[in-house]
Amino acid sequence: MPETGRMNADKEKQTVGRLKSRPQFLAVRAGEKRRGSLFLLEVLDRKAPETEPRVGFTVTKKHGNAVERNRMRRRLKEAVRLNAAFAMQPGHDYVIVARRDVLDAPFARLAAQLADRIKARPKNARSPATDSRKV
Repeated sequence: MPETGRMNADKEKQTVGRLKSRPQFLAVRAGEKRRGSLFLLEVLDRKAPETEPRVGFTVTKKHGNAVERNRMRRRLKEAVRLNAAFAMQPGHDYVIVARRDVLDAPFARLAAQLADRIKARPKNARSPATDSRKV
C-alpha cells in the first residue's frame, strides 16, 4: 500500500524528547531565559549534540483552575509539535513557562512566537564572523 503524504511529513519532522523529573526542570532554570508576551522560554545547552532536544511545560496554579492550565499546556504542546520542533537544537533542553495570555491568543500568533523564540540566538553569543578574530 503506498504511503500517504501525511506519513512522509511525519518522518521528516524531528522528534523531541520530554523533560519529566523535577531535577531536569530545575537544571534548565540555570540556562538562558528568552522572554515573550505569551510565555517564558528557558534554554539549557547540555553539551551533548548527539542527543535529541527535550522540552518541558510549566503552568503555575496562579494562572487558573486545572481545566484552564491543561488547555494552556495542550496549546503549547501542539504549537511545539506543529511549528517549533524543527527549530530546536540537538542537545538542548527547553522549558516553556506559560503566561495567562496563552489561553486567548490566536494559535497562529502563539506558534509563530514560539518558533521565533526558539530560533533566537543568545544575547551573549558571538557571531560566526567574529569567532576567528583575535581579541
